[in-house]
Amino acid sequence: MSTPPTDHDVIIVGGGLAGLSLALQLRREHPALRVLVLERREGAAPEAAFKIGESTVEIAAHYFGRVLGLKQHLDERHIVKFGFRFFFSDHRDRIDHCAELGASQALPTGAWQIDRGRFENFLVEQVQAEGIDLRLGCSVQGIDLDDGGAGEGVHRARWRAQGGEHEAGARWLVDASGRAGLLRRKLNLETDNGHRIHAAWFRVKGHLKIDAWSDDPAWVQRCHPPERWRSTNHLVGPGYWVWLIPLGSGSHSVGVVCDPDVLPIERIQTLDAMLAWIEQHQPALARALEPVRGSVQDFGFLRRVSYGCRQLFSAQRWALTGEAGAFLDPFYSPGSDFIAIANTYICRLIGKDLAGEAWEPYAAVYDQLFQSFYESTLAMYRGQYPLFGDPVVLPLKVLWDYTYYWGVLGPLFFADRLDDLPTLSRLRSELAEAKQLNIEMQRLFAVWGAREPIAVPAAPSRSFLDQACLDWFAELNRGLRDPLDDAAFRARLRANLDRLRKLAEELTALADASAQQSPLTLIEPDWRGVAAG
Repeated sequence: MSTPPTDHDVIIVGGGLAGLSLALQLRREHPALRVLVLERREGAAPEAAFKIGESTVEIAAHYFGRVLGLKQHLDERHIVKFGFRFFFSDHRDRIDHCAELGASQALPTGAWQIDRGRFENFLVEQVQAEGIDLRLGCSVQGIDLDDGGAGEGVHRARWRAQGGEHEAGARWLVDASGRAGLLRRKLNLETDNGHRIHAAWFRVKGHLKIDAWSDDPAWVQRCHPPERWRSTNHLVGPGYWVWLIPLGSGSHSVGVVCDPDVLPIERIQTLDAMLAWIEQHQPALARALEPVRGSVQDFGFLRRVSYGCRQLFSAQRWALTGEAGAFLDPFYSPGSDFIAIANTYICRLIGKDLAGEAWEPYAAVYDQLFQSFYESTLAMYRGQYPLFGDPVVLPLKVLWDYTYYWGVLGPLFFADRLDDLPTLSRLRSELAEAKQLNIEMQRLFAVWGAREPIAVPAAPSRSFLDQACLDWFAELNRGLRDPLDDAAFRARLRANLDRLRKLAEELTALADASAQQSPLTLIEPDWRGVAAG
């Protein structure tokens, strides 16, 4: 049965980061595709005080910079990120008197700190320049899905704009409406992933130059260049962490994410309460905020940040991307990574449909793969917040987590093999073993961190856990960019699995020995030696 003509091939509901980047990717891969994007916002987004989700990591950076070809804009108009950095600064008055985890110099494969307003305005310009039908000021009133049965094979969206009612149909409909989750709610797709966290944030005008928080030249100069402020800085404590993210528009983003079982949400639910809490738990940050408290640009609070989604890609030609589908946790900034992954799968499905291939079975396969990546990553966060103030366990957990990320999911995306089913089939047992190893290690970290309460040491700790001194770790990061043929790619994944096995063995041995050792003496001897072979 032939499908009747439609107004468009694809309707994307939501013109934020996920929807606009999907529209651009579809245009790059299928220039003749008729795409309609419906966005509620009427005009330009404000810079700085717009949306959170400002830190990117390697997968998202590759997606925005290379896949979509936006590297020049990101280099020129945003901040090149100096990696992740962690300070065990709970109740510490001086930032240079606490353990620091990070790299002394930038690792080879990097990312950006993105001003979401500035970037989404740029994406709007790019979408319009590409001739994509972008409608601003649209309040979507409803989505009518064809059920794949006796219907006309067309999905329809209805919206109100400029005082009138409008409607359009398309073969494909993608929900990119963010937390509004129009399709997720309509189809009752949201799932409880068991990860309860809340977040509060604000932006201030001016950059918080964390390097200037100390007058100790030795401390300042142990990073090259001494620009820690460009990092996504994490100020960590039991049950919570604070983010510090600089924005290219000249502002700084400050946020708190907490486990409510450890940190009651009322402590951060208003700006005044959050600032009072910061003064108590992060006095060095509170002191840095004093001169700019009058330039606070916004405040936001979000209850129940994390959630899952039962299905993201359907054989009935609908899909979800970004926060319209599922969201994990901002700790390692995976939000844009999963936009990149979902958008890539959506583009593949639509491409197969355009080519007249039997694409329907792939919807279930891609959904299963996405859910597997989601569950593997969720394990890094769920049940882990109580140990965030632990200067022994958390650094080793971060080492594991990034070895897993750069060793498994990262290579699959960089090599454009997320949907390479023959390769994934050949690596099935290796990928399953890596996933199981990760789950087991996350259990170990949680148990290890719970063995005894985290206490603030009486004497200052000036430990610098320098990730750049781990040659194999930096090489794992650099290797993401290697062009590899099929055989070399499979060999690389298997070598990365060997690394994970060895690292798991060594970390397990450290956990077993930790009960007999002092936490403050455990870090330095073991840090450089972990998985050194």
